[in-house]
Order: sequence, then structure tokens, then C-alpha cells
Amino acid sequence: MAASNPNPRSNPLPPEQIVCLSAPALRARMEEEINRAGRHGTPLSFLLVVIDNLEELSRDHGSELPEQTLAYVAKALPRQLRRFDRIGKPSEGELLVVLPGADGPRGEIVARRVLDRMRTIKVEAGGARQPLRVSVGLATWQEDLGSEEMLARTRTAAQRGAGGDAGEGIAIAGPLQIGSPPALGRPGPS
Repeated sequence: MAASNPNPRSNPLPPEQIVCLSAPALRARMEEEINRAGRHGTPLSFLLVVIDNLEELSRDHGSELPEQTLAYVAKALPRQLRRFDRIGKPSEGELLVVLPGADGPRGEIVARRVLDRMRTIKVEAGGARQPLRVSVGLATWQEDLGSEEMLARTRTAAQRGAGGDAGEGIAIAGPLQIGSPPALGRPGPS
């Protein structure tokens, strides 16, 4: 019988098996990744996905539709992410993605992919299909910041993203201070 490996980064799950972490599990995962980034000097980003019209959907169509919508979005996200990124639900109407090894520019690439995918989702309610209004906030970890500060930064960025010009929908918290690590892997043919 093979021993299971408790390190989720070394044994990534396929996208269809990724689960949405609860708020306590998400905060524990955030602290774990912050500690790892601090020890190894690796970049770390957090991406908050906020569905801006969940309250409107709840008011107009009942409380089940927003929960179903959030669950659908959580299932749609993994295909836009790497296998070791993790998704969690810090509070109602929000999904946070932990992006280990992603500096600001790489996090922004993920944010754009996620936002593009979210914009294709339509909610069917009351006999009509309406698009989701989604904003995302991206924050890159900086030394001496904990999980609560990072969550606050992503929320602030997502609020700015909601008011973005021309429906941009993405905002980045703070200046990017961590550079990209050198490329790793085997050299190509010479």
C-alpha cells in the first residue's frame, strides 16, 4: 500500500477534484504559504474574485441562486489555474485564490484569465440570461504581512476593480516589489 503524501504542492489534484476551502482552512493555507514564501524568499500572490451582483440576484431570485452561482464559479476557476493553486471562500460572495510562486506580473496574467472566463458565465434567472458582474483584486505578498492584511489588500483592490474604467474589473494592490525568479527547468536544445 502506497503512503499518501500530505503536501498538496507535491501531489496536485486534477481540476475536477479541487475543492473550495472553508474560511478556517483557507486562512491556515494562507499562513502556510506566507511562512513558506518567507523562509524560501519565493513570491506569493492572492487573487480575490468578487461577484458584484450576488446581492441583486438574491433579492430578485431568492437565496439559492447566489449560492449556486458561487459554487459554479468555484468549479469554473480551477481550469484557469495551476494544479497547486488553491481556492477558498473567505466570506459570503467571495472566492480567494492562493497563488504560490506567482509574483505580481504572473498573478496579473492569472487575474486576466480568470476575469475573461468569469465574463463568459451567464446566470439564468426569471426566464432571462444575465452576465455576472465580477471584479478581481490581486495582492502580492510582502514581508511582515499576515493573512488578514493580505485579505484586506485583495478586498481593497477588488473594490477598486469594481469601479474600474471601461469594465476593466482588475485592480492590483500596492507596488510590485518582488522580482520574477529565474526560469527553472532543463535547457532546450542548443
